[in-house]
Amino acid sequence: MMRHWFLTNTCYGNWLPGDPRGFVGRVREHRDGDEPDARRVEHRTPGTPYDRELPGLQASSARLLKCPPIRLDVEHARVLLDQFLATAAHRNWTLLAVSIMVNHFHLVVAVSDDPPPGKILGDFKSWGSRALNARFGEPPSKTWWTAGGSKRKLPDARAVARVARYVLAEQPNPLVTWTPGS
Repeated sequence: MMRHWFLTNTCYGNWLPGDPRGFVGRVREHRDGDEPDARRVEHRTPGTPYDRELPGLQASSARLLKCPPIRLDVEHARVLLDQFLATAAHRNWTLLAVSIMVNHFHLVVAVSDDPPPGKILGDFKSWGSRALNARFGEPPSKTWWTAGGSKRKLPDARAVARVARYVLAEQPNPLVTWTPGS
């Protein structure tokens, strides 16, 4: 049985906790506008609220960065694409769409059975890191990527087609896009 996944990950330092666009992370719980209490909550369940715009948290997170945010260029993107294709082939997974931008990537992948989604994204990130390190050296942060990433299971062929179209045609200024036969 094939499962289809939409995987996304940002480059190190590009989408910090507290970002106005929203974020998933552990934050102190607020109750009815009061001061936060000491208990931390994590909003990472799909379809539930997530946290937005906490300027103090974003500034604090920026101060903790080990280097400036990582930005990819076309050469980085080509190395990554080659490695993503090799990783998929090695695992007997099928890449259906890839888009690599300066600060993140999207993958649509079909996998047999049902491996944990963290393993799927983790394999792409770890092998991508090895390829980038071999070509460009390890970044000062010791990582190219933010922790975690988005792993969404696609329920049907319609969702796969919709997400593939989003990945291939709706990304602003992609460095590289790829689909089978391209």
